[in-house]
Amino acid sequence: MHFASDNTSGVAPQIMAALNAANAGHVPSYGADAVSEAAVARIRTLFEAPEAAVYFVATGTAANALSCAILTRPWQAVFCHREAHIEVDECGAPEFFTDGAKLVLVEGEHGRMSAGALMQTIATTGPGGVHHIQRGMVSLTNATEAGTLYAPDSVGEIAAVAQAYGLPVHMDGSRFANALAALGCTPAELSWKAGVDVLSLGGTKNGCMGVEAVVIFDPERAWEFELRRKRAGHLFSKSRFLAAQMLGYLGGGLWLEMAGHANAMAARLSEGILGVPGASLLHPTEANEVFAVLPRLVHARLRKAGAEYYFWPDDPAPEGPADEMIAARFVCSWATTGAEVDTFLSLIR
Repeated sequence: MHFASDNTSGVAPQIMAALNAANAGHVPSYGADAVSEAAVARIRTLFEAPEAAVYFVATGTAANALSCAILTRPWQAVFCHREAHIEVDECGAPEFFTDGAKLVLVEGEHGRMSAGALMQTIATTGPGGVHHIQRGMVSLTNATEAGTLYAPDSVGEIAAVAQAYGLPVHMDGSRFANALAALGCTPAELSWKAGVDVLSLGGTKNGCMGVEAVVIFDPERAWEFELRRKRAGHLFSKSRFLAAQMLGYLGGGLWLEMAGHANAMAARLSEGILGVPGASLLHPTEANEVFAVLPRLVHARLRKAGAEYYFWPDDPAPEGPADEMIAARFVCSWATTGAEVDTFLSLIR
């Protein structure tokens, strides 16, 4: 029963096959190959963005940090939710890659910042002139770190606030496929049509070996990204192996099929948990993550049976009352099976 993270799953067979196909022969390096060109073309088509600049990196941290670096300056602010991945899980990489831009945190329930909260935070940032950090950019995460979603209209509301202040918008889409599969909209509707300027399009959490695409909808920003990517050591010489993953991932709707499966397993898990007396959810289950509160006794039973997951946000004290309620995060992936979910639920019952 593997619910620790969607990062722990293996590579989907179709993506492994795409990697194997890319391994044949000798081709130009640094992205000047047919596989890379095909992967870029596929993303442009899917996003209805024929002029978009598309670049591949190996990690979500690189995708997010480099995206922030082309959208803001060292003396400016990156407005993001208090629980955004760039705030809590990237070891200061956005600050490092931007040469010192400050993350300014926005409040909001269930991992989502509201347009109103964002407006209030932006309005009170930077009016003091040279003595204060200046307004820079907005970054939102979809799906959020709480497993919740921004629908296109919600993204549009956030983007409208940013645009009112002349700020660009970045979307951390490490689980963008999960959001799409749940919302039923198009990639364009959830990104540039809603006002997103740069998207970090995730693949690693959804069946790839290790690849993220940075989709820059304004090609005038492309050259700076190329320079920053090279300077940061994220330009792969054999980049066809990054592109091959993305090509296989996006082919035939595989990415949405895998994300939809992960979402369905999470919904099944969430529904079963709510059937247990006393159990509750910290956040609504909208994608592939379940945040639940269960008695210590149940956690002990699960761990003894080999269930893998994280307590949330921190590990509890080693000892405590059997009926003490303890929160945990359970993440489903493309590889999660119904049998795993059912075994887990039988244990908590």
